[in-house]
Amino acid sequence: MFVLVRRETKNPLVIHLGLALAEIICVSAFYIELHRALGGNRLSWAYVFEWPIFAAYGVYVWKKLLSDERRERDPAPESKVEPRTDPVSDEALRAYNDYLRRVHGERADDDG
Repeated sequence: MFVLVRRETKNPLVIHLGLALAEIICVSAFYIELHRALGGNRLSWAYVFEWPIFAAYGVYVWKKLLSDERRERDPAPESKVEPRTDPVSDEALRAYNDYLRRVHGERADDDG
């Protein structure tokens, strides 16, 4: 019995081969349609312009898949940025909390 294991990351070689296959199909279809259009088939002119657009989209998807693959392989280390404290805002926050304690009748030295 065959057991299929699904990998979360893609092999870059498979991505390159997929692009090569897509480009071969698009270029071949372009030349076929160009030959037909020059032979008098007016509808083929639409395909003459359509196949290069498909080829360009294939390159776009190829670049996107490769960048996603690189991001999955080498995740950027999470930067540990400590929050900056502004003494003015800390003092204002402390004063506001004291005000709230007075309003609610709590003691000022209680941090709860």
